[in-house]
Amino acid sequence: MATGIQAGRTTGDGPCPPAPSLVGVLGRALGGGLFMAVALGAGTAVGPVLADALGFTGFLARLVPAALVSAVAVPLIGFALRRRGDSLRDIGFGGPGASLRALLVGAGVTAGAAALVLGMGTAAGLLSWSRPDLPELAGFLVTNGVVALLLEALPEETTLRGHTWTALRGRFGGVVSALGTTAVFLVVPGLSTVVEAGVAPLVGGDAGPVGLAPGGQNPVDYLILLTVFGLMLVNARTAVRHAPLCAAIGAHLAFLTVNRVVFEGDERGAGWSGHLSSPDVELLVPMYLLVAMAGFAVWRRAGSRSARRDSLEPTAQ
Repeated sequence: MATGIQAGRTTGDGPCPPAPSLVGVLGRALGGGLFMAVALGAGTAVGPVLADALGFTGFLARLVPAALVSAVAVPLIGFALRRRGDSLRDIGFGGPGASLRALLVGAGVTAGAAALVLGMGTAAGLLSWSRPDLPELAGFLVTNGVVALLLEALPEETTLRGHTWTALRGRFGGVVSALGTTAVFLVVPGLSTVVEAGVAPLVGGDAGPVGLAPGGQNPVDYLILLTVFGLMLVNARTAVRHAPLCAAIGAHLAFLTVNRVVFEGDERGAGWSGHLSSPDVELLVPMYLLVAMAGFAVWRRAGSRSARRDSLEPTAQ
């Protein structure tokens, strides 16, 4: 029996099944990234056109492409799993109670790390804050949370830290699986812009520029941050024993929420925002991601010790 996160089904007393072929493993791992890129590119191309046709504005206009991304990505993964006789539980989902607990762990550790690092930055004079508008902030947290869940957190974690990670972990160790999953993660944004450029003209939409990073961002800086972020999400995904993928979803949501309030609060109408003393203050983001990794490592070790104690306790006769 393996402890911690297991990639595939756990075995019983019989012999372990043979290791999957390298070609099959790599195909499934890359397939997770391809599914996400197709979903993201198609959703962002078709969504605005559909929202405009329906006369939607504001939150509803943002919700349509987000919902399309999840509506494409998650069923694609479900179909791929069913072909192998697996289910979403086999890639890290769980029951409602376990999923909620894992989600809260992922969000709590990430938000706590951000509060610690950003709080230290504030004390050092690197950050100042606007006066919070609590009703506006509460509304932003709800609407941004729904859009971020459907556009990014749910589909990306299902395809990458779910499908891709599980495929690699079935054959490789944790370090190789983490690096491989993160490498696939780095390819997805650029590939999605290619998909968007191909789909948008077919539906009468306007595609954004093709590139490795979103428009206006330095590709090298973006990929470095994405690497640290991806490794943090793998740490979140391996930090809990039950419904582990939901911990990654919670961490993903917390990261997006913190960054959009702190660094983009004014533009997004978040009701609260931070003001940087210099552009270099954005280096606090990878710093709090590293602190979150340490937090998930501590949580994982504590869970492992608890599981070992439970296994040593005598059962009632």
